[in-house]
Amino acid sequence: MRDNSSAISSAREALQLDVAALRADTPGCRRVIHFNNAGCGLLAAPVLDAMVGHLNLEARIGGYEASAAQAAEVRGFYTEIAALINTTPDNIAFAGSATHAYANALSSIPFEAGDVILTTRDDFVSNQIAFLSLRKRFGVRIVHAPDTPEGGVDVEAMAALMRTLRPRLVSATHVPTNSGLVSPVAEIGRHCRELDLLYLVDACQSVGQFVIDVEGIGCDFLTATCRKFLRGPRGSGFLYVSDRVLRAGCEPLFIDMHGARWTEPGGYEPVGTAARFEEWEFPYATVLGSAAATRYARKVGIEAIEQRTPALAARLRERLAPLSGVRVLDRGPRLAALVTFAVEGWQPQPFKAALDARGINSALSFREFAQLDFTDKGVEWCLRLSPHYYNTEEEVDHVAEAVADLVGQGRR
Repeated sequence: MRDNSSAISSAREALQLDVAALRADTPGCRRVIHFNNAGCGLLAAPVLDAMVGHLNLEARIGGYEASAAQAAEVRGFYTEIAALINTTPDNIAFAGSATHAYANALSSIPFEAGDVILTTRDDFVSNQIAFLSLRKRFGVRIVHAPDTPEGGVDVEAMAALMRTLRPRLVSATHVPTNSGLVSPVAEIGRHCRELDLLYLVDACQSVGQFVIDVEGIGCDFLTATCRKFLRGPRGSGFLYVSDRVLRAGCEPLFIDMHGARWTEPGGYEPVGTAARFEEWEFPYATVLGSAAATRYARKVGIEAIEQRTPALAARLRERLAPLSGVRVLDRGPRLAALVTFAVEGWQPQPFKAALDARGINSALSFREFAQLDFTDKGVEWCLRLSPHYYNTEEEVDHVAEAVADLVGQGRR
């Protein structure tokens, strides 16, 4: 097992985060130990205030009027997200979910029979289903690059496949939903740029947890949700679209009056920015909540979050690994704040319910979410625990003790 002692010891002292103040900003911390940030992060008070304030304004003056009055604040969503991932507001499109953003990106690519989609064995389930749907409809080929023995994609083998197959699209998930693996998306991107290949990155679990630099990654599209480690509201996400994709005229299959102008009875013209990937109707309270969440994360400091959050997970893995009846599943040279483990002596739902009863939020993952990865690991299900920077070391230890106690009960 890798030595995580330095990361663990730095989780509080070295980062100068005022964890008590961050917890005071987070009402949910008073009720639960929330280790399901990979599902939804707990909302901070400023996020809640932004959303409730806008809904109250809609109730007082009307929905259209409220959005007009808040136009500058709505534009703040684009400036905040752009600053978060090192791009410009014109390259950002709001989306109701990361899956919606991903589907819109895929729909802008003119796939033909025989085109290759090159991806990894650790990609997100919905992405894989989308690829299978494209195969069914258009006859594309789906090729999975192999993993290294240590875990995670073999970048050199993937690059060799790029050179021989010339894929229409290269796709990678930065941090899979069912594993703590951190994929080397920038290394993959370097090969894509060298070979002039279209590159799509799913950053759902990494935005808000790690520093994200789309220029450094070299991607053409990047999708993410706001509800996870960014701690925004549900029903929010975004799509990054590169300048070269915009210049090439890529547009979603079903573009509407917000993304295009109806210039003549028989023609339309897409807008020049990533707004062509949006729809006219917006959940404005959600957009404002997402802007507030991004602003909050940037104020806390993404660099500090990037150190503290995975360090808390490393502490948790260190305490779970020696437990009899527990098998920690996370593999790879770099790990994120998603801790996954198999449990002996329990069925999945009762085990999660037992943690729920102790005030510990968690999540289950099943083989159908990760057909390739879970087959390789020989598991049907696992429990996922995902701490964040506002969690404490004491909570980590308490959760590990709870798992140990429950596993002991199951074995007895």
